[in-house]
Amino acid sequence: MKFSILIANYNNGKYFKDCYNSIISQNYDDWEAIIVDDNSTDDSVSVIKDLIKNDLRFSFFKMDQNKGCGAAKRKCAELATGEILAFLDPDDAITPDALQVTVDEYLKHKNIIATYSKIMFCDKDLHPKYSDEKIKQVYNYSKFFNCPIQINHFFSFKKEVYDKTEGINPKLSSAVDQDLYLKLLDHGNPKFIPTNLYLYRRHPSGISQDKSKNKSKDNFAKVILDTMKRRKISEINGKKIPDSFTDSKEIFSLLDYQNSIPYRIQKNLTLFIQQLFNL
Repeated sequence: MKFSILIANYNNGKYFKDCYNSIISQNYDDWEAIIVDDNSTDDSVSVIKDLIKNDLRFSFFKMDQNKGCGAAKRKCAELATGEILAFLDPDDAITPDALQVTVDEYLKHKNIIATYSKIMFCDKDLHPKYSDEKIKQVYNYSKFFNCPIQINHFFSFKKEVYDKTEGINPKLSSAVDQDLYLKLLDHGNPKFIPTNLYLYRRHPSGISQDKSKNKSKDNFAKVILDTMKRRKISEINGKKIPDSFTDSKEIFSLLDYQNSIPYRIQKNLTLFIQQLFNL
């Protein structure tokens, strides 16, 4: 089962060596790494090319102009030839057993379309600090929007399922992963791996840690609205879905019911039954 590791890079040359070392240290051998550089302005291209030279498992592609995270990640997926795909940010790393553990889940559970694991948050030098214990197995149904976020890295998915979707939205500059997750979940269920497989580096220049929080919030809200429309949902809990996006608060307010105790009890009970009968 060939595994494609997808890396969309922009100005992360100084961090890439840790990412590279984590890939070549994998105890699973059938993999390729697709690297798409989004026309970086730092020394990324020279750093990456120097590290991967003469290793045919790595493929490198440079965008002719800076087009943003969505476009770069979409290009990664287009170039991938593996059966299983997973994104790895160039400033992060994966554990040596990440690919093997992930592949084992697909072999064990034939019907799943994706997997995701626990995540270890690290400092700027990639030293582990704490694990995100809030990530659990999700109850996937038509009104699941991963809000609050439960599905996270290390997220992998079947290429054959990705090809059934519209693909990654090239216009998005943030909430790209959330858009991908929800599109894939239209076609089946994911499997949670209760192990830390992903090392997430916290540093001031990280793409997901930038200062444009409002834009990121708006993009996530737009992704949720698009998902509602794609799934032909006209109302949620008695509230009508807006025809177009005007304000992120309007979208997120539609999901307030998820915080209620009755909803949580029903969700957990349904999830327990699903897991009990391996549905």
